[in-house]
Amino acid sequence: MTQPFLTGRTALVTGASRGIGAATATALARAGAHVILTGRTVGGLEEIEEAIDAAGGTATIAPLDLTEGDGIPRLAAAIVDRWPALDILVLNAAMLGSLSPVSAFDPKELSKVMTLNVSAQAALLGAFDPLVKASKRGRVIGLTSSVGRTPRAYWGMYGASKAAFENLLLSYGEEVRHISETRVAIVDPGATRTRMRARAYPGEDPASVKPPEAVADRIVALLDDDFETGAFIRVE
Repeated sequence: MTQPFLTGRTALVTGASRGIGAATATALARAGAHVILTGRTVGGLEEIEEAIDAAGGTATIAPLDLTEGDGIPRLAAAIVDRWPALDILVLNAAMLGSLSPVSAFDPKELSKVMTLNVSAQAALLGAFDPLVKASKRGRVIGLTSSVGRTPRAYWGMYGASKAAFENLLLSYGEEVRHISETRVAIVDPGATRTRMRARAYPGEDPASVKPPEAVADRIVALLDDDFETGAFIRVE
């Protein structure tokens, strides 16, 4: 019997306690990867780990607030003690912030959004760079939003953070392009049934948009492709 194509590989998924992160972690485990689940909600992480285990996959939970100063370096140190390389890094964790005019931004909230959506992502890339480079097929996938490329009224806070995140991630990709096997891609999930979507569109029928599993399946399919750094995928 042919083994799942990600058998023997290790993946780390941020924001894995629910939504797209949880669905992606589950899909990666189903494809054979051992998945490290990170997120702030311990109960949610445990539920996903149990579901993965019940389906015959393997996972490790690592509860973590990405905005804590030393949390990311501690996680990297714990992982390097157990695994020689990190084959897949999925940067999914993010926060929406308030939908408001730019002129009405709360500076403290803006700082909080930028800390998680940009600064923490840079810290993750820095901390896990050696482990990703150690993989023979290192892959980094970042989740973005269309508002990062197409400005929309009242979405400036989230949109600016995603524009910065995309630039950060693609810059990293160019830096490692010729010195490792690491490749970087960006995925725009489009309209998806998540808690963030429900907050942004409170009157929308959740059944009218695709489930997180559709995005997760596209991410796994992308990992089966020999894509080049800079690949951009929008899931319709």
